[in-house]
Order: sequence, then structure tokens, then C-alpha cells
Amino acid sequence: MRTFRYSLVSFVRLAVVVCLALFAACTPKGTANPGSTREITDDAGRRVSIPATVDRVVSLAPNLTEIVFAIGAGNRLVGRTSYCDFPPEAKAVAEVGDTLHPNLERIITVKPQVVLVSTASQLEVFTKQLEGQNIAVFVTDPHDLEGVFRSILQIGEIVGEQAQANSLVQKLRERTNAVEQAVKQKPPVKVFYQVSGEPLYTAGHDAFVTDLMRRAGAASVTADVPGAWPKYSNESALAARPDAIILPSGGTIMIRGCISYM
Repeated sequence: MRTFRYSLVSFVRLAVVVCLALFAACTPKGTANPGSTREITDDAGRRVSIPATVDRVVSLAPNLTEIVFAIGAGNRLVGRTSYCDFPPEAKAVAEVGDTLHPNLERIITVKPQVVLVSTASQLEVFTKQLEGQNIAVFVTDPHDLEGVFRSILQIGEIVGEQAQANSLVQKLRERTNAVEQAVKQKPPVKVFYQVSGEPLYTAGHDAFVTDLMRRAGAASVTADVPGAWPKYSNESALAARPDAIILPSGGTIMIRGCISYM
């Protein structure tokens, strides 16, 4: 009788182990417990609590929208700004206002788990309201190319595409190194970077494109201007006497006292 009882207990234990093993094998990899969360530190120094699995994201900046698509997570983007038009697939995503004036009601309507913003200044307006709806707000605010790489890795971590993000950053580093080697013996080109024409905004000391231009062999004439995207005067742009002007495609040049289109 004692032997039978021991055998029965052993059998039950074995059955439990087998059932647990089968459950683990049948559970999809990467599936998190419902309601579980994790914390990631954003560029504003905030510890942001986000769901363990994120499949609904809103982007409030074109660069962030491009990153989401570049790491293979475009199908998780449920909201974007009117300026987010690249890649072309982004145009099929619902608009939630523009970068400076996001529409809170539209954001809530698309039910995101995480809202990606590009600067801390976007944060103050609606963070508390979104967090009241259990929507996390994550700030990426790069000031140089390394900061851009960090943003890519952070977004990859948020949406669970770390491998794609790591691969993208590695390829971008290789391209960056190739460009730096190609131009290092050439004299720098004086460049004025125009963000918008009227009013005139440019790239200042804290803008990541200032570092990008330097690496590409250019010397931004506004590299010492405080801030990331300062307002600038036509007279100051003219006095800087740049060799070249860089502006978004379809933009308008508003210096030298005339308007021309590129």
C-alpha cells in the first residue's frame, strides 16, 4: 500500500511537470501577462511605465514616425501628425493634429498605449490628461547623431523590435563612418540650414542636424546659436554668407531679399 501511494504521488508530480512544460511550449514567445508593465527612462529623465507588449503607438513627430516604420513596426502606428508623410505608408494612418498642436481627443480616440513625442516642450500640455487615460508619454529629444541612435534603440525596446533597431543602428553607423572618412581631408562647406521660411527658423547648437552636417563635412553658420530650432532673421542669414542652403524639399528660401523655390 505504501509503495502504491508513493507511485501515485510520483505520477501526479510527473503529470504536473509535463502539463507545465506543454503550457510553456504552447505559449507564444514574447507574450506577456495581461496588465504587466515595464519602465524605460526617456530623454527627459522620466521613468515611464509602459505595457510589456505595445501594439498601439501614436507618433507626434515625422522623425519618430520614420523610425517606427524603419524598424518594422509601422503596422502598430495608429496615429501620426499631418507632417508625418514618409514613408508613403504613413499617410494611411489616422491624423491626430500637427506637431505643435496635437488633438487630444483624436489621440484618445485611436486608443494608443504609448505616445511618442520629440521634445519635452510637447510634454507639458497634455501628459497628465493622457496618463489619466492610462496612455504613456515617451520623450525622445536627441541633440546629436548618437542621440538619434539612442532614440532608435529606445523605440525598438518599446515596441519589442530590438533586433531590427540594433541592425538599423549598425548600418547607419557604417554609413556615417564611410562619409566621415570620405570628407575628412576636404575643407568644410559653410551651410545655412533652413527649417521654415516665414518666419525663418534654423538649426541651432542643440539640433542633431548640426552634428550631422559636421560629420558630413559642412560647417553650420548657426552652430553657435543657442537652442535647437531658434527663430532667425533674414539679415543674420544673409550676413553669415553661407556657401549652401539646406532646406526641406518643396521649401521656400527667404534670404537675400527675395523668394525662390527649390
